[in-house]
Amino acid sequence: MSILHTVNKSPFERNSLESCLKFASQGASVLLMEDGVYAALAGSSAESQLKAGLGKVSIYVLGPDIKARGFHEDRLIAGIKVVDYAGFVDLAVDNDKVQAWL
Repeated sequence: MSILHTVNKSPFERNSLESCLKFASQGASVLLMEDGVYAALAGSSAESQLKAGLGKVSIYVLGPDIKARGFHEDRLIAGIKVVDYAGFVDLAVDNDKVQAWL
C-alpha cells in the first residue's frame, strides 16, 4: 500500500517532518507544502534529515509555496522534486492513502 505523506509545518517549529520520515515506509512519497517547504532549502538544519530520507522515500515540494515564501527552486536540496497543484493531485491519486502530519 502506497502512502503520500504531507508535511505543512516548519521543521523549526514542530517535529512533524522528523516523525513523518521516521514512520514513512520504503517507497512512500512525502510532499512538503506551506511552511513545510522551509525544510527543503539547502543549508538548513533539516538538510541532513531530508538527505537521509531521500534514500527511503521520494520527496516533493509544492512549487507555488516555495515561490510564495520568496525562494527560487535553485535553493532546494538536490534530489527533491518540485510539483505544482496538478502534480499534488497526481500524487494523491497515485497513492492509496494520504497521511497529513500536523
